Amino acid sequence: MDKTLRTAATGLNAQQRYVEIISNNISNVNTTGFKKVRPEFQDLLYETLRPSGANHSMDTTPLNEVQIGSGTELTATTKVFTQGDVTATGKSLDVAISGEGFFMLRKPDNSIVYTRDGTFNLDNSGQIVTSDGYILEPGLTVPDDTVDLQISRDGEVSAVLSDGVSTQTLGQIELARFINPAGLRSIGDNAYAETPASGSAIIEQPGSNNTGELIQNSLEASNVSIVDEMVNMITAQRAYELNSKSVTTADTILGTAVNLKRS
Repeated sequence: MDKTLRTAATGLNAQQRYVEIISNNISNVNTTGFKKVRPEFQDLLYETLRPSGANHSMDTTPLNEVQIGSGTELTATTKVFTQGDVTATGKSLDVAISGEGFFMLRKPDNSIVYTRDGTFNLDNSGQIVTSDGYILEPGLTVPDDTVDLQISRDGEVSAVLSDGVSTQTLGQIELARFINPAGLRSIGDNAYAETPASGSAIIEQPGSNNTGELIQNSLEASNVSIVDEMVNMITAQRAYELNSKSVTTADTILGTAVNLKRS
């Protein structure tokens, strides 16, 4: 029964982690550009009680082995980079990506991180930054006499000057693509860091080489589906209850065995 308890314990731990992942998905249902996380589980080592080909006492040879598993474990969490709904906001510095790609941001330590959150603002020097002060890369500075910004679908940024007629091209927004975006590491602040699993960033102009286009005055919503997450929550809850029932059953059997010895 000790094996039953240990196997059930792995199931309880796995389902607890599953619920934590679901809870994080649900809590970020309104987070701009958030991508839901999917857990991946695998079974553990098996104990082989009888190998295939072992002879019975009746000189018969069974085809199948007799194996008993040791439970399960959480082996990976995968970001699902499906497109979120694009919602119009009317703010000129709100930019959504329709398709693949990430905005590149420069942190205060000069490291580059990546995001799908296109909620941008201007700092006191006119640079385009995020709400955390990360600078959009490549850097763009907006003149003081700008009355409006225009961002094309291919990333060209132009300023409409104070006379309402003259325009000035400020630069080009570029996007980063990855061979395996699911390999990116979440670091908080709606940002991701490059890892060996993701591969190196491939810098592209929006709309070229399978890279997404930009949509100004809009933001990409979270791709979390509340209905799907609630169904997953119920499934995880029931699995947790059944694993706890295995613990109770094993304890009952152990108690019966102890009482047999005493009687």
